[in-house]
Amino acid sequence: MTVDDPAQAAAVSEYGSVVKACRRPPGDEHAEVDYAKLKRLLCEDCGWTPHGAAELERLARAYGSFMLKNALVLSLALGIEDGALGF
Repeated sequence: MTVDDPAQAAAVSEYGSVVKACRRPPGDEHAEVDYAKLKRLLCEDCGWTPHGAAELERLARAYGSFMLKNALVLSLALGIEDGALGF
């Protein structure tokens, strides 16, 4: 995935590093992800609460980048930052 916005590219890089650390074996981009470790590192390294990390992981796995990218664009156009669930 190509990201043109520098802030978004930094976020993709940060989360990519977290995911890389959660692969079994670590660093192998084709290896299975340890989702329990992913949620833990999202809390420790990225500032998420346990509930927020679990929801973020669930959304990513359920919808994928295509749907979530379009949801992001729509929420920005609507001026919705935190949404009704308050994350």
